[in-house]
Amino acid sequence: MYNLIIKNGLIIDGKKNAAVRGDLGIEGERIASVGKIEASRAERIICAEGLFVCPGFVDVHGHSDFTLLADPRAESKIRQGVTTEVGGNCGFSAGPRFGEATRQAASICKDYELKDNWNSLGQYLSLLERRGLGVNFVPLVGHGNLRTSVLGYEDRQATANELEEMKQMLRDSMSEGSFGISSGLIYPPGCFTPTKEITELCKVAACFNGIYSTHLRSEGKGLLEAIDEAIEIGKEAGVAVQISHLKASDKKNWAKLDKAFEKIEMALREGVKISCDRYPYTASSTDLDAVLPNYAFAGGREAQLGRLRDKWWRAKIKKEMEKTYPEGCWEGVMISSVRSKQNKWMEGKRISRIAKHKDMYPVDFLLDLLLEEETKVSAIFFTMCEDNLRRILKKPYTMVGSDSSARSTSNILAKGKPHPRGFGTFPRILRRYVLEEGLLSIQEAVYKMTAQPMKLLGIQDRGTVEEGKYADLVIFDKTTIKDCSTYESPYRYPEGIRYVILNGKIVIEDGKYTGRLAGKILRKNR
Repeated sequence: MYNLIIKNGLIIDGKKNAAVRGDLGIEGERIASVGKIEASRAERIICAEGLFVCPGFVDVHGHSDFTLLADPRAESKIRQGVTTEVGGNCGFSAGPRFGEATRQAASICKDYELKDNWNSLGQYLSLLERRGLGVNFVPLVGHGNLRTSVLGYEDRQATANELEEMKQMLRDSMSEGSFGISSGLIYPPGCFTPTKEITELCKVAACFNGIYSTHLRSEGKGLLEAIDEAIEIGKEAGVAVQISHLKASDKKNWAKLDKAFEKIEMALREGVKISCDRYPYTASSTDLDAVLPNYAFAGGREAQLGRLRDKWWRAKIKKEMEKTYPEGCWEGVMISSVRSKQNKWMEGKRISRIAKHKDMYPVDFLLDLLLEEETKVSAIFFTMCEDNLRRILKKPYTMVGSDSSARSTSNILAKGKPHPRGFGTFPRILRRYVLEEGLLSIQEAVYKMTAQPMKLLGIQDRGTVEEGKYADLVIFDKTTIKDCSTYESPYRYPEGIRYVILNGKIVIEDGKYTGRLAGKILRKNR
């Protein structure tokens, strides 16, 4: 007797094979049978006539480390068909956290009204397990956590003893289940970090067969040099490299993508394990203060705010920013969220227009806003082109990642005007780039969103529709599947995701969320 039978679906197995009509039998958490199954042998039957059945989607680049504690349902992810998220990206994870990293995390916990305490990655993962999870969670360790725990936000090289302390912290985290290390080299403290430090830490990750996921040191003017750095780290450390959200930002850099592809593909021919991920939008999103020069961050947030208050430092920062960013670029930057109530009206508006309303130069307004909000401002940057996006998605080494935390249409996860990728990434791939444009076949797209990231991570019992694999499954209607979230109205769930099954449990039923927390912590080598 099966717990669940899915009847007469068009099964896409995740291995790039053509869809075949058939049935799936699920016993407990796993797929027990694929083929023709007698309906009488089931406790529950889902009729999938005319619907596609495929492995659950894997968000290979997520940021739900803290939002899963605030709301474990991860509703904006599971409603897209995401059954597994890789967290701890861009050099920042929830654990480990010691020293200055503890204070940084405490500030984030305050934003989400969290009162939990932990230090190690293992403690954090245990806390998630006790709360329950709406998706499976794959942890990475942020390099920023390691460095901030040991050096704080000091702009200097680590001593031999400090580097060894970071390496031991990483060893401990890998033993506790991390799948690798990530870096965010445009953010502090990554922007202070020499290549050699990252390489030495990646050697530790490689000893555990972990990966290195990197937000490159530059995605614009220095893109090609940043890719060279990532490849060098991969070669020297013997680690698999995942380039996060590959892009060429700003129009003057769009033409660099050809050379970027050449570098990646040459490295692949030389035996370097390198791949990338991307979301299907031409705007990015991050903290607004990412536009500041690196020296502005030295010493941490209080020192940063001090520089913004100080006339000499502010003049220096302003001069460099005006040299780096032409005044017209601020029309392409939209305020996504602020902390204070008095500035909520700015959310969803362009910096250039707010500055004009206030009769200010854009950079002056931006610096004032960062100071007033104590740097707690996020923004959306419209800096990419559609042609480059298509070319990136088409590459065989590109996977799909939302670069978003889990959101909700209510509660504490419904603040601001977030990037629509948090609600629409995976259905958008299927609707726009498979069904409408034909850029990808449905088999290619499903592979990029399922088996390919699981292969990168070394997870062998998920990511395909096969007997014995965990029953993480999506059932969708190709005639109705589409993303509904927009920059103007982001809090809209997609359509066409009929069922989502997570570890054998139905979590989306006939398009509605059931409330089941059926996710698991996936630990490396466990």
